Amino acid sequence: MKVAIVLNTSWNIYNFRLNFVKKLIAKGYEVHTVAPIDKYTHHLVEAGCIHHKVRMDSRGANPIKDFALIIELWSIYRKINPAIVLHYTVKPNVYGTIAATLLKIPVVNNVCGLGTVFLKKNFVSAIAIQLYKWTFRFPKKIFFQNGDDLDLFVKRKLVDPEAVDLIPGSGVDLDKFQPMAFKRNESFTFLLISRLITDKGILEYIEAVKKLKSSGLNARFQLLGAKDPQHSRGIQEKVIDQWINEGTIEYLGTTDDVRQFIEKADCIVLPSYREGAPRTLLEAASSAKPIIATDVAGCHHVVNNNVNGLLCRPKDANDLAEKMVTMAGSDNEILENFGLNGRSKMVREYNENVVIDKYLQTLQSLQKAS
Repeated sequence: MKVAIVLNTSWNIYNFRLNFVKKLIAKGYEVHTVAPIDKYTHHLVEAGCIHHKVRMDSRGANPIKDFALIIELWSIYRKINPAIVLHYTVKPNVYGTIAATLLKIPVVNNVCGLGTVFLKKNFVSAIAIQLYKWTFRFPKKIFFQNGDDLDLFVKRKLVDPEAVDLIPGSGVDLDKFQPMAFKRNESFTFLLISRLITDKGILEYIEAVKKLKSSGLNARFQLLGAKDPQHSRGIQEKVIDQWINEGTIEYLGTTDDVRQFIEKADCIVLPSYREGAPRTLLEAASSAKPIIATDVAGCHHVVNNNVNGLLCRPKDANDLAEKMVTMAGSDNEILENFGLNGRSKMVREYNENVVIDKYLQTLQSLQKAS
């Protein structure tokens, strides 16, 4: 049985779906990956995937490029002729669904997060919502990564309630992200792991850090993630360089393995505006690290306030700074309990195998129905 997995980057498949891909191949599925070529594509091929390159700009909307993407995906799907197409991220979900539906190929979509479409009210977001409403009539199944997003789509009548299901994000590999022995740094160390775009609350983090530094807090403030100045909401390199040169933050660059950085931190921070189920927080919690995150969809599903971390108000640098002071001032027992509670929550609710099993069950049911 041929299955196509479609995302906006090969990196995304490699980092978030590779275990699922390997499980499909082990079960006898012929897996076709569809994504732009990047330095992670060869890993997918080595894992046994048949890869198909596609031009896809995830940084914004362009009607001409988006129409061309529909045609390109239609051509790829026609060539592969898969039994089912699995879409992740916004453009595959919308434009891939159109392409697959034209070919009468069953579709399963995954809403990984809503992004700025539901954060802003303007003409572009209105068009995007209408596209969701039109295209999401066709998938056989639509997975959501948190209940807030699912409820929002159902209330706005963007989906058939019978077609939706809830999964715990992309899950977390509990064997790879093992609980780390508690150890507190002499200078309390905060770490934010994210692509450097405004939606992740990077600017609020920087503002909070400046306040804490001026108050004399004995702490280190780190930032790990790719610069993306070409993104419509990307932070310009000269701004990031200024933060580095002024000593506001320690910029750690990028990595293929975040575990070494998580291990050296005392607390992981993510002041995002909205998420699906942020992998950064899942990995941090699985590693038994305390977390500070915003009280928004996605984040507050992973972090229970005063249980495995602290929640702050979104877009509020002052409140974020207060929570960081509280965390840095907490005694070792509280910090260790936050970490242990986070690990327990990941074992109970976010095991990656739960996600994989849901997908396998869906594929089997669609196979029987065809």
